[in-house]
Amino acid sequence: MDIEVAVPAHLHPMGKRLNISIAFCYILWDGWLYPFYFLFCVVKDYKEDIIDTRRYRTNQYIRVPEVRLIDENGAPVGIVPIGEALSRAQASGKDLIEISPQAKPPVCKILEFSKFRYELSKKEKESKKKQKTVQLKEVRLRTRIAGHDLEVKIKRIREFLMDGDNVQLTVMFSGREMTHKDLGFAILEKVKEQVADIAGTEGRIASMGTRSFLTLNPKKKELKK
Repeated sequence: MDIEVAVPAHLHPMGKRLNISIAFCYILWDGWLYPFYFLFCVVKDYKEDIIDTRRYRTNQYIRVPEVRLIDENGAPVGIVPIGEALSRAQASGKDLIEISPQAKPPVCKILEFSKFRYELSKKEKESKKKQKTVQLKEVRLRTRIAGHDLEVKIKRIREFLMDGDNVQLTVMFSGREMTHKDLGFAILEKVKEQVADIAGTEGRIASMGTRSFLTLNPKKKELKK
């Protein structure tokens, strides 16, 4: 079967031109690319199996004289020769997986390796979700900040610290305030005292140009659970 698409004569000497996208679909449909796609899938799965078997030895790759065996129902069998463990796994139609290689003797479990890999991947994803990335939050202050506004800022700072984030306090000076930086230092010290129960400081107060900085780090035992 030939698929042809008519086009103006000036685009092709014979006045006809094969549409590449249609041709590709026809070839795929006709089955020419199926072997290549199948080979790609096989190689991909093979690489994944290599990675997993390097992390966890299975079946004939477990080269120890004896193992502490857990059967397919999760019940402990005890210490058995490796040959017996392999025979049990083969009889159940499942794999023998070394789940604790550091133990003496190593702990092995009878389980389908594909199921084991799926459960392991699921646990790793859940673990990553629980991990929190520590962020550096900046809170800017002025030397002439009102008392109420400072209380609001301190409340916000405490929230950041309780969430496990570091906080950088920045006091900004302008005009004549540059000659009274001690006022800015006093504000930083006041904030530090107000959050001393949940945070420590990273170094001392530092100044650069028209700004002064102080970084607060949360105390782990005070973090929100």
